[in-house]
Amino acid sequence: MADPQPHAGVAIVTGAGSGIGRASALALAQAGFSVVLAGRREQPLQEVAAAAAAGYGGTALPVPTDVTAESSVQRLFDQTLNRFGRVDVLFNNAGTGAVSVPFDELTLAQWQHVLDVNLTGMFLCARAAFASMRAQRPTGGRIINNGSISAHTPRPNSAPYTASKHGVSGLTKSIALDGRALGITCGQIDIGNAVSQMTANMSAGALQADGTVRAEPTMPVEAVAAAVVYMATLPADAVVASLTVMAPGMPFVGRG
Repeated sequence: MADPQPHAGVAIVTGAGSGIGRASALALAQAGFSVVLAGRREQPLQEVAAAAAAGYGGTALPVPTDVTAESSVQRLFDQTLNRFGRVDVLFNNAGTGAVSVPFDELTLAQWQHVLDVNLTGMFLCARAAFASMRAQRPTGGRIINNGSISAHTPRPNSAPYTASKHGVSGLTKSIALDGRALGITCGQIDIGNAVSQMTANMSAGALQADGTVRAEPTMPVEAVAAAVVYMATLPADAVVASLTVMAPGMPFVGRG
């Protein structure tokens, strides 16, 4: 039998073991959600679950998941439904980048890996969430896709990442349209320079469009987590279609 639900519902967070995913999972737990933690490595997920329980008395279920594998994603949602009975929010956060090299030096394997994680993995998770939200009673729910400022404006030597994030924008709009009649909303959060493993080099210096290397400002992941909670907890008759949260002063407006 499914556990009783807290008032805020059930949220799945992919890439929940570190960085933005970890901070968002903890913030959602603090907001009253039961949180399902998806990620490749079990130990970090267990640590986040323990932190949610100790800090907020929250319920967090770690489910090791490879978002690029259809069977693994299905197992994630099966375990979620078996434990909690429904899915109210998916924060589709898992992502990766490729080594920064000149465009003609990219390998097919590098290109494919980024697309597999950032776009196909996001599709697989969103599709499973959509199916769950469509079948449950009452129907409906929220899907929040992690885009990027690169979904609008690229960095140098970032073709796989930039292409994948442009794809995320198209996927987000398609899900939003297809979910209208079912009460399933979909929005995108575009993040710039939140402190994480992917932005570790920003304070030391990042390649700019003019060929220079300059340090860039960053922001704490907790700022992103607060934005995710805001998107997740709006009333059912409101949705954030797109939101950009970034470090003030980072190159974006006028980048290049």
